Amino acid sequence: MDVFTAMKERFSVRKFEERRVPREEIGRVLQAALLAPTAKNLQPQRILVLDEAPSLEKLDRCTKCRFGAPAALLVCYDKDACWKRDRFDGKPSGEVDAAIVTTQMMLAAQALGLGTTWVMHFDPAAVRREFCLPAALEPVALLIMGYPAPDAQPSPMHAQCAPEEQLIFYNRF
Repeated sequence: MDVFTAMKERFSVRKFEERRVPREEIGRVLQAALLAPTAKNLQPQRILVLDEAPSLEKLDRCTKCRFGAPAALLVCYDKDACWKRDRFDGKPSGEVDAAIVTTQMMLAAQALGLGTTWVMHFDPAAVRREFCLPAALEPVALLIMGYPAPDAQPSPMHAQCAPEEQLIFYNRF
């Protein structure tokens, strides 16, 4: 599947089959994370693979948005490992890097026939507590993942797009 097909066909899956995602398939998705561009290639992403019952139970205490997915990737960044725009405002690249990594994994999963939903609706304090995250790790996103149920459908809002002229500007500002 080419990347444009993956982007066009993917949707946020909220209904999954109960079968496990083989570690080999998770590993292929994680390869996309390793290939993702990050600021100065510092690769500050830290990804926790959650695919066993005790970890998924912990995750359920942090979010109501697992939707029965048999696996999830908790994407964090290491505050001490990311690049910072020191010369100007000191802004760290970690959230942007984590977002790029998550996007690449989401598209790789789609290409492999796996469904995902990018979840940001979680309690970061609960994530820190449940998974004993060190202070330097900042949780950014959950990528829940599994095989879509046969009747999984995109949300009615999935196909809605703002008009291009509201979003894209050529040499205007």
